[in-house]
Amino acid sequence: MNKKKILFNAIVAALMAFAIFVTNALCLELAAGEELKEATGCTFVLNSEFVPAGVKGYYVNKYRPMESSSVSYNVHDNSADSMLTNREKAEIASGEKSIDSLGKLDKHKYEALVSEGYKAQYGADVGFKVESFDHIEIDGYPGYKIVAKYEPEGSQVVHQTVYIIRSKYRTFTITYQRAADDDCEESFNISASTIRVH
Repeated sequence: MNKKKILFNAIVAALMAFAIFVTNALCLELAAGEELKEATGCTFVLNSEFVPAGVKGYYVNKYRPMESSSVSYNVHDNSADSMLTNREKAEIASGEKSIDSLGKLDKHKYEALVSEGYKAQYGADVGFKVESFDHIEIDGYPGYKIVAKYEPEGSQVVHQTVYIIRSKYRTFTITYQRAADDDCEESFNISASTIRVH
């Protein structure tokens, strides 16, 4: 199996695991009293070179495995997480329990969480590093733009840009991922400029 195909398979596995990880580990609960607008959906435009990969919300370059770039889109329903039992409310009030809020996410927390997720998936440290972590706002909804990279063993560097957009009942995550030699950075930037929340 050639190196490009190995890289493509690694990126596919990593992006699928990443989407699940973000949903489970980051989109936890709304902080008590946090005021966010409701949103019904999030849209963005992809270059026609990206086609559905057979998994909901996951798109790959149609020239795979020669082009290993991919995009994933995930929607997390926050509503179940924001409902607390009386016991949970009492634990929070007493300081016995704290709720991890996506609104309090920072570069260091994100890097540690995602590093652990990739380490569990690959069985080794992949050198996941956050290069930039910016607070953003799209159509009045707060979120983050996170640029990172990692390098699975036997592969080349993988570049990842993640947009996490928060609303009252839904969190939207769009992940653009490419190998160092994939020629799609401009295409990803154009796609990201079309992100809309409604």
